[in-house]
Amino acid sequence: MKHAAHRAEAHRRAGLTAMRAQAWKQAAAEFERGTRLAPADALLWMNLARARLGLRQLDPAIAAAREAVAADPTLPLARRLLADALVQSHRPAEAAEVFDAQPPEQPRDFDWHNAHGNALLLAGRHADAIQAFFQALALKIDAPLAHYRLGLSFMHLGLRHEGVQCFRTAIALDDPTVRALALSLLVHEQRQTCDWATLEADTAALLQAMDGADLALGQLLSPFALLAVDATPAQQRRMGALRARGLTEHVRPLPPPGPRRPGPLRVGYLSSDFHQHATAALLAEVLERRDRQRFEVTLYSHSQTDGTPLEQRVRSACEHFVDVSLLGHQAIAQRIRDDGIDLLVDLKGHTRGSRFELLAYRPAPVQLAWLGYPASTGATFIDYMVGDPVVTPLDHAPQYSEQIAQLPHSYQPNDRHRALPPAPSRAALGLPEDAAVLCCFNQTYKMSPHMLDLWARILHGAPRAVLWMLAWDPHARSVLTRELGQRGVPPERVFWAPKLGLAEHIARLRAADLFLDTWPCNAHTTASEALWAGVPVLTVPGPTFASRVAASLVSACELPDLACADEDTYVARAIALAEAPADLAALKQHLETRRMALPLFDTDRFVRDWEALLLRMAERAQAGLPPAPLPAA
Repeated sequence: MKHAAHRAEAHRRAGLTAMRAQAWKQAAAEFERGTRLAPADALLWMNLARARLGLRQLDPAIAAAREAVAADPTLPLARRLLADALVQSHRPAEAAEVFDAQPPEQPRDFDWHNAHGNALLLAGRHADAIQAFFQALALKIDAPLAHYRLGLSFMHLGLRHEGVQCFRTAIALDDPTVRALALSLLVHEQRQTCDWATLEADTAALLQAMDGADLALGQLLSPFALLAVDATPAQQRRMGALRARGLTEHVRPLPPPGPRRPGPLRVGYLSSDFHQHATAALLAEVLERRDRQRFEVTLYSHSQTDGTPLEQRVRSACEHFVDVSLLGHQAIAQRIRDDGIDLLVDLKGHTRGSRFELLAYRPAPVQLAWLGYPASTGATFIDYMVGDPVVTPLDHAPQYSEQIAQLPHSYQPNDRHRALPPAPSRAALGLPEDAAVLCCFNQTYKMSPHMLDLWARILHGAPRAVLWMLAWDPHARSVLTRELGQRGVPPERVFWAPKLGLAEHIARLRAADLFLDTWPCNAHTTASEALWAGVPVLTVPGPTFASRVAASLVSACELPDLACADEDTYVARAIALAEAPADLAALKQHLETRRMALPLFDTDRFVRDWEALLLRMAERAQAGLPPAPLPAA
């Protein structure tokens, strides 16, 4: 017995030496030998868990941490290690339960409360998270990350004022990483509520912080924060790359796949949006109309199901639907590899709910980004960015870490089965019958003081025009009314639309004459809904993907002149159209009469083009050729 204990101690010392040198594999082997000799030694199990975390072996690390807790339930560090491993494995609800189960007599310091709050926040238990962060801050009031996370918790509960105050406190404490995180959410909230008093200065501070960002910030900050501000393509790509590296620096790709199994081309789609979501609505008919003899499709869903008709429609359009929401990254990657997927399409990129980092395991021979994130992912493990000649012209290649793969018309698919109810009367909508109704149904975070300057110029130049916008947020509505008034636009020329279901929204859209787009983040699905409803969209394409989407959509509706060369042209064109009812009517008639023949809404043509592009990618890979630019055929 003593001999076994002595040998176990020798393995512990050897493992600790290896761990200090970050020789994780050697350390894990030593600790494994030690646990076989001393299976009741909680510290050996804890060290084994740490070594496995170093190897990014999350499930084995969790198993070792559970053994440590079982061996010594009074050891707080063992519970903390287990909870941390569960959070890293995207299992925050289980992690929160581990914290909840800690006996009350065991010590709880600042780090414990802060980690508990983070697990609760990630698990969606926001009220409980607020209590945990209050307890953490009672022990250490100058902790910027705790203030930031407390602000996030308030935001999730709709307590915006409290959230903003927390973000401002986190910024004032001046930790560079947390400052950038808090600025990103502060700027987003300012845009969402149209609180623009310090927006320009805060945006400049955010961009400056991102220019100095390091890998630590990349692990935490989503580049999505840059899409609605005036960030350059280079800044977007750099932050995408930092995010991708920060999330995946410890990931080791799977071994190269074996020979391809015979059969149709196997295409996997990875997303958390295969339910009542814009992505599913755009994708549904593409999946239904595909060539089932040549393409076998698997959907990998990492969100909970909602049972809606749209979810059922998307699921029934594919051979396989795999719920991977409870699996870790490596397990999902291995499942994709085992399924023999030839091309893996990521539909999320750097957006909320993404499991983007699992693509670093290289589960498929060809990996591409499409539809969900309108910018370069910055990831070396994404081979292609799918676009079109407008959103991703080939001379924009330096903006992308991926190779550009172009569809010939628009990158955005559409559903010909979406609702198209008749328009209600303008009187029923509270709109004037004889006015030119200019609308913008973009979310308020896409608006800015500069956009209001342009719209005020349009309204001054077109006396018969009115402006029609969404009124989701009462505070934003009052601010926009006031801001337009300061620009000489009286309230009686501004009309507000309530939030409606999609069919009712499409119906009311048909009462508008012209959709005024925003930039640097355009209308995306919102623009295609307007075009489907027969409403022309006026835009100005910019240098980034997100600022060129509306131009792509109007070009695919055979209306390229609606993509203006500059802002002055945008204003002049809007005024000219608002003052020329016959010209507006001709544009609307074009969209109405040619709807099903327009490339944007010709799903069969889109599917043929999409499948041809996938085949080009697969053929290069099967020939042993590296990814290369794929111009529109």
